[in-house]
Amino acid sequence: MSVDRMVEKAKKLLDSGRVERLMGGHYNVVGNHGTYSVVMNNKGEVRCNCPGFRSRWRCSHSLAVILLTMKRRPPRRHRQTV
Repeated sequence: MSVDRMVEKAKKLLDSGRVERLMGGHYNVVGNHGTYSVVMNNKGEVRCNCPGFRSRWRCSHSLAVILLTMKRRPPRRHRQTV
């Protein structure tokens, strides 16, 4: 799957409310072929239990979680060095 297609699918998952935030960095994502479990660790690394992620190390489910958490995080402020 192309990156553009994966981004499109991830945005559709978010827009349709198919990403459910649980506790401790765990999310349920309702995909077209089932509900998948996505986990994000404190470093921002994600894992999904869908077949696509297991074979390609990326999927629209994990990207949807990344996009969701990016919306929730305040923008980073860079310190000025003197």
